Amino acid sequence: MGLKVFLFMFLTTFLFNSAYAQIAVKGEIVYTMEGAPVKNGLVLINNGLIEWVGSASDRTIPSNYTIYEGKIVTPGLFDGRTTAGLTGLYNYNHDQEQLEKSDPFQPELRAVDAFNYSDELLKYLSSFGITTLHTGHAPGALASGQSMIVKTLGEYEPGQIVDSVTAVLFSYGSGVTANYKKPGSRSKAASMLREEFLKATTNAAKSDTSKKDARNLRAEIMEKVVKGEVKAIFTVHRANDILTVLRICDEFGIKPILDGASEAYLVIEQLKSRNIPVILHPTMQRAYGETQNLSFETAAILDSAGILFAIQSGYEGYVPKVRVVLFEAGVAAGYGLNFESALASITINPAKILGVENSIGSLKAGKHGDIVIFNGDPFEYTTKVCLVIQMGKVVSEECR
Repeated sequence: MGLKVFLFMFLTTFLFNSAYAQIAVKGEIVYTMEGAPVKNGLVLINNGLIEWVGSASDRTIPSNYTIYEGKIVTPGLFDGRTTAGLTGLYNYNHDQEQLEKSDPFQPELRAVDAFNYSDELLKYLSSFGITTLHTGHAPGALASGQSMIVKTLGEYEPGQIVDSVTAVLFSYGSGVTANYKKPGSRSKAASMLREEFLKATTNAAKSDTSKKDARNLRAEIMEKVVKGEVKAIFTVHRANDILTVLRICDEFGIKPILDGASEAYLVIEQLKSRNIPVILHPTMQRAYGETQNLSFETAAILDSAGILFAIQSGYEGYVPKVRVVLFEAGVAAGYGLNFESALASITINPAKILGVENSIGSLKAGKHGDIVIFNGDPFEYTTKVCLVIQMGKVVSEECR
């Protein structure tokens, strides 16, 4: 290892670790999302990672740890699908990078190349306890691009990007035909998707690399999708469109993740039999067009059916564009979803769906030190977020 490389790694590690203190968080109730809630709970964080979780009576807090206390403690909240970081705070054209309309099929576009780490929207979301985003290009194209998982620090920090290429984002339905001259119908959209998957499957089957197509970014990412190396997320709402997506995915051996899924409650058996997870639309999304049949009760229906789901803040083409997922889960809790399932839908469930549950989504030794303290029930309207910790760093101490 060269001296310059060694010095760079040393300084990066030193600066990263020195920015993250030793913290003890005590709560009247700690929801770890790893089992039963812990009364009089304690979480220790050391150098950005959770060191210990349990009852405060079972562990003495070291003298050099800064102590924070509150009523309810949860993991940092995880927004399962958003465009934040590509969609800016102020709704001006210069900070709207969420959808490229030059071509309806562009899976090679990377969210990480357009993400604005310093956008004020990220700090705003963080102040409500949202520490992690699954963000990327907006719905509305057959393939709008790739997604990423990132922290909402509001500035660039080492280790902030959890996953730079999480999934390719596909869409199916009238939302696509409204944005592009081609495809102009659902059947054309389906045939274009099948054609792209067929190309990728054929290319992936070539064991001799010399016989593969000349290198291009689209072919490479699509091959990873059909091989299952990169997830395929489909924004789709109507029941008949959901069935079409499932049929196409069955044909090419792809296990999709459904996004939006306003009429998922009409195809419960088809989803359950295939073990298809759902990143559900914002509970309070406006019901019109493809989403006109959405229901406030869909989250509870999916939960009772045993279907793994998360709740998202989503994306809308008008203000507010990006919602606060905490409030969306709270409304779902008011329409039949039990408290812990609602909390799971914005913590551990999105982590499981997206394959990052080993590092985020719950309070467990070795995971990221992401914690939120509430001064009451997180889903009560009058409750405030009073402390937010990301990667072992206190980023907000103002109750709001």
